[in-house]
Amino acid sequence: MFKPSTLKYDIKAGLVVFLVALPLCLGIALAQGAPLFSGIISGIIGGIVVAAISGSKLSVSGPAAGLTSIVLAAVTSLGSFEAFLLSVSIAGVIQITLGVLKAGIIGYYFPTAVIKGMLSAIGIVLIMTQIPHFLGDDKNPMTDEVLFHVDNRSGFSKIFKTFDSPNVGSVLIGVVSLFILVAWEWKIIKRNKILSQIPSALLVVVVAIVIDLLFSNFFPGIEVKEEHLVKLPMFSGPQDFFSSLLHPDFSAWRNSKIYEIAIVIAVVASLETLLSIEAVDKLDPDHQVSPTNRELIAQGVGNLFSGLVGGLPITSVIVRSSANVNAGGKTQMASIIHGVFFLVAIFILPSILQLIPLSALAAVLIMTGYKLARPGLFKSMYRQGLDQFLPFIITILVMLFTDLLKGVTVGILVAIFFILKQNYKLPFKIIKEKIDGRWNYFIKLSQNVTFINKGKFIELFKSIPAGAKVHIDGGRSTFIDKDILEIISGFKQSGHIHRITVVLEEIEEVKVLSNH
Repeated sequence: MFKPSTLKYDIKAGLVVFLVALPLCLGIALAQGAPLFSGIISGIIGGIVVAAISGSKLSVSGPAAGLTSIVLAAVTSLGSFEAFLLSVSIAGVIQITLGVLKAGIIGYYFPTAVIKGMLSAIGIVLIMTQIPHFLGDDKNPMTDEVLFHVDNRSGFSKIFKTFDSPNVGSVLIGVVSLFILVAWEWKIIKRNKILSQIPSALLVVVVAIVIDLLFSNFFPGIEVKEEHLVKLPMFSGPQDFFSSLLHPDFSAWRNSKIYEIAIVIAVVASLETLLSIEAVDKLDPDHQVSPTNRELIAQGVGNLFSGLVGGLPITSVIVRSSANVNAGGKTQMASIIHGVFFLVAIFILPSILQLIPLSALAAVLIMTGYKLARPGLFKSMYRQGLDQFLPFIITILVMLFTDLLKGVTVGILVAIFFILKQNYKLPFKIIKEKIDGRWNYFIKLSQNVTFINKGKFIELFKSIPAGAKVHIDGGRSTFIDKDILEIISGFKQSGHIHRITVVLEEIEEVKVLSNH
């Protein structure tokens, strides 16, 4: 992992990733309704612990926006952040187990449409939950991920109430922050060699602090109130730091919800990590393929420790990983160095970090949410047809009305329905031709013929008139289900009743394969 020849590149990349990750760690903790310090803790563990075990050279881990919905709902339902930490540690144990069992391929079995729907719903929730912070009115914050309630006592009703008494300073800082984030997506900025090297989230934080200092000196009536600034503990030394760490409430182990939430965190965090790892490998100039099972173990160890010391759930994060690639990172040392920078920052920069307005962090997360749920994605999914669009949009709607797990489950069921429907439609090709006054049916079976196609075969055989000759060709098939073979065999044996001749071609060979 460590190479002296690449250290200078890794130090530079580690610094860049730290500058990108710092506002994101604070912002994600804010979005998840957790102590802001927990975002820093998970950034440290994701950077140092996970990278030390991971087999990926360029992946960088930390708290992820994709878990916002789960954390929001979990902390609320469990009643305390300490009880939630127990779920995080258990989720880590589950991930380690998945890695040992070589379950790194689980990401291949989730339909892409459902995954995109899940991420889009998270993006929408992220945007909505940050509006109170953006406006500087936190009297009615969102406490869970459900936007629509029958009783109308939360969700959108709470969001609309935040417009009653916004803080002018927070709103102005939020608007300027959003403008910077949008502007940094423009080609003119990306082409500029100097400006393109400045992380937009870091620039937002710096500009927001400067604006608020100007407000406090020249326009004290609109400065951001203290309760709408970042709050972090101050440390006089390592002993102070360790005494400030939160720990799991082990007395909650009898609560079944602890384990339900742990399973959800483990599955979603693993899925997000595997998707991120796949994307990072594509960015890798050396085209290295990261070992997914080892990555699950690394993430599991990270989450186990994160839960034990008061951190948030951790995943591999594509934003930080891509920043690492673009900054020239060469080995896992870049991620470890970024974690070390976090450790240094909490001892020497806490007074500066506490000047950051929450509305600036809210702007960063609103932009993150927009990228997850961008309108262009909805158009793209619609153009791909109903078999892709319906699982996508239904996943989003169910998640917004209920929760992430139900949304993904229903989305998968809808995707499976379209798969079954497609298989049901295409079990064979048929040509009907009259030869010497006798109807001949030429039936060519598809590559895979499953039990789902039983109804189609039964309907076909019932429609064949008496006296016909039927040719059934399995030459293209690599698999024919036993149920289908029995239907074909029964049709052939009973054919004499209606004077139907059945000729089988290469069916017996397929039957041998299916028995294996």
